[in-house]
Amino acid sequence: MNLDDRHWMGLALEQAREAAAQGEVPVGAVVVKNGQLLATGRNAPIAIHDPTAHAEIMALREAARQLGNYRLDGCTLYVTLEPCAMCAGAMLHARVSRVVYGAPDPKTGAAGSVLNFFDRSDLNHHTQVTAGVMPDACGQLLQSFFMERRQAQGRARMTLREDALRTPEERFVGLPDYPWSPHYLNDLPSLDGLRLHYLDEGPLDAPITWLCLHGNPAWSYLYRKMIPVWLQAGHRVVAPDLIGFGKSDKPKRNEFHHFDGHRQVLLEFVEHLDLKRIALVVQDWGGILGLTLPMAAPQRYSHLLVMNTYLATAESPLSDGFKAWREMCANKPNFEVSRLFARGNPQMSAAECAAYDAPFPDAGHRAALRAFPPMVPEHDSDEGVSWSRQAQAFWQNSWTGQSLMAIGQQDPVLGEPVMRALSRQVRNLPEPLLLPQAGHFVQEHGEEIARWALASWA
Repeated sequence: MNLDDRHWMGLALEQAREAAAQGEVPVGAVVVKNGQLLATGRNAPIAIHDPTAHAEIMALREAARQLGNYRLDGCTLYVTLEPCAMCAGAMLHARVSRVVYGAPDPKTGAAGSVLNFFDRSDLNHHTQVTAGVMPDACGQLLQSFFMERRQAQGRARMTLREDALRTPEERFVGLPDYPWSPHYLNDLPSLDGLRLHYLDEGPLDAPITWLCLHGNPAWSYLYRKMIPVWLQAGHRVVAPDLIGFGKSDKPKRNEFHHFDGHRQVLLEFVEHLDLKRIALVVQDWGGILGLTLPMAAPQRYSHLLVMNTYLATAESPLSDGFKAWREMCANKPNFEVSRLFARGNPQMSAAECAAYDAPFPDAGHRAALRAFPPMVPEHDSDEGVSWSRQAQAFWQNSWTGQSLMAIGQQDPVLGEPVMRALSRQVRNLPEPLLLPQAGHFVQEHGEEIARWALASWA
C-alpha cells in the first residue's frame, strides 16, 4: 500500500460518512486520473430511488461526464467496500485501469470474496485490483452503521403499547442464581406489539429442548434450579414469561387476559422458534395452558414432565384448596408474592423470595395476578374447556412420547389427589416422583427433579 492509496481512500471514506449521514449504507468512492481527483460518489439508492445508485456507479457516471467519454482508460477507482457484481461489471465496461477497495464483502463481493469478475482471462479487458487499503476504518464505519440500524429497528419494534406497562430493568439486577441473558420478541401476530421475554440457553441442535412453562404468580425465575442441570447435559432450555408476568409486558386491564389468547401466544412462540424434540415442562397455569399445546403439533414434542397442575376439563369440581386461593386473591389483590413463596418454601433465602416480587412494583403491573385465578375454567361453557377436553383425549389415546410426573405433596391447591387424577389421563405414565417437603411451587426443589428426569430418560 502506498501513501497515495491511503490519501484517496481517505477521500472515499469522507464520501461514505456523508452517505451515512443521509441514511444510506456508508460506501464512498472516488475516481482518480494522473494523480488528480476526477469524480466522487456515495451510495444513494434510497435518496434517488435507484437500485443502481451505488457509490462506484455514481463516481463512474461523474467521471465519464468530466472526460466526455464513457471509456475511463488510465483511471483508478477507490471504494470503501469490495464492489458487487453490478459495479464490477460497470468498471470492466468502462475500461477502468485499476480498482482499490477497503473492506471485503463476504456476502456480495465480486472481487474475490464471493466471486471474482476481475480474474477472468476470457474477458477482453483486465482491471488491476488492490484489496485491503484501510480495511479497518472502512469496515468499522459499516459495522457501526448496521449496529445502529439494528438497535433503532429493535427500539421501534419494542415500543411499549399505551395500554401496557413494562417493569423497569433495574428491578431484575442482581437476582440470585439468574445469570442468563434476556431474549425478547414482539412480532408474533397474537402479541399485537406486546413484548414477550424468554430465556434461550444451550445449543440449537441439542438432543432435547426443555420448554419450561410457569404459572401464576411466578415467572421464568421459577426454573433457575433446573436449567443448569439440563444445560450441563448439553441440552437446550427455553423458558418464556407469559404476558403479564416476569420481564414480559403487562397489559393494564384485567380484561386483556383470556385462556385462548395466552394459548395462541404459546403456539406461535413454539412455531416462531421452530422448537423440536421438546420436553414440555409444566406446572400450575403452565400446565393448564401447556398441556393443550402438543396436540396442535405432536411431531415437535418427545417428552413430558408435569408437576402440580391439572387439565381444566370442568368434569370435576375445583379443589377446596383452589377455591380458597381464588378467594384470597379476590380479597387481597395486592398480596406479596414473596411472602407466598416464603410460607411454602422455608428453605428459600429472603433474596430468592424477593425475586418473585421484582416483576410487580405496583398494583398497575398486577393485572395478570388479578385475572388468572377467576380465569381457571370451571364450567362446561368456560373458555379453555373445549381445548382441555381435546387435550385429554390426546394424552390418553395419541401421545407416544415419554412422560414423568413429580408431585409436591404439601400443595393445598393442586396436590397429590389432583395429580393422581391427572396421572390416569396421561398414557403410559410411570409412578410419580413424590416430594414430601415440596409445596405448590415444586420447581423450588427442581435440581432433584431435573436430575431424576435426566436419569429416567437416559
